[in-house]
This record gives sequence, structure tokens and C-alpha cells, in this order.
Amino acid sequence: MASMGGGADGDPEFQIAPMIDVLLVLLIFFMSIAATAVTRYDPSIALPVAPDAAKKEDSEGELVFNVAWHAAQAEAWVTFEEARLAPADLEGVLAQRLKAQPGARVLVRSDAATPVRHVQAIVAAAAAAGVAEVTFAARVR
Repeated sequence: MASMGGGADGDPEFQIAPMIDVLLVLLIFFMSIAATAVTRYDPSIALPVAPDAAKKEDSEGELVFNVAWHAAQAEAWVTFEEARLAPADLEGVLAQRLKAQPGARVLVRSDAATPVRHVQAIVAAAAAAGVAEVTFAARVR
């Protein structure tokens, strides 16, 4: 008769190797998800202060646009999903993403020193592409 791989008294032993395999797979999965979520937000952007800002409920369905102001070049760099975009490309990118993800929202993360015309270009492109909701990131302090 085949045995269960247990000890001398017939009790089965706990197999640790499969548990370690499962834990390592879960660890890799959660690390890859966390890395993807973090890359959406540019940490070098100094957000404007808004003392009455409300905390957002969720970030599901957000298309995050980072606008970094480079004062030395007097230039604003717009990035979306780690790719730098020209102002002329904004509407096309938004229209394409809206087809794949209807009901998506736009989140604009801009430096406090960025001239408003660069932020308005994103808002205008979102309106032309048919985005119904545009929000702005700010910090409370």
C-alpha cells in the first residue's frame, strides 16, 4: 500500500516547498503591479498647494498626464505613460485611449510654476477627444 509521506505514526507531513513557490509567485505579481502603478506619477513634479482640496475616491480609469516645467529651457514637458508627448499628439492619444477605455477620466499633474497655457492644452485636447471628466492634482498644505 502506498504511504502519504508521513512520519512513523502515519500523520502526513506539511510540504513547505510548494508553499514557498506560491509565495514567490505572489511576491513577483505584487511587485510588478506596484511598479506599474508608481510609474504613472512623476515624483519630481512639485504640485501646487490647494488647502481646500478633496481627496479622490479612486484612481481606476484615470489617464495621468504629468506636466513638468523646465525653467532653464522655458519649456513644459508633457508625459503620459512614461512617453513624452508633443501638444499636437494629445488629442490623438486621448481619442485612442477613450476607444479602448470608455468613461476614462483625465488627471493632470502639473508643476506649480507651469504656465497655465500648457495645462489648458491638455484640457482642450481632452474636450476635443470627448473626455467628460478632468481633474487636477494638488497637495494640501
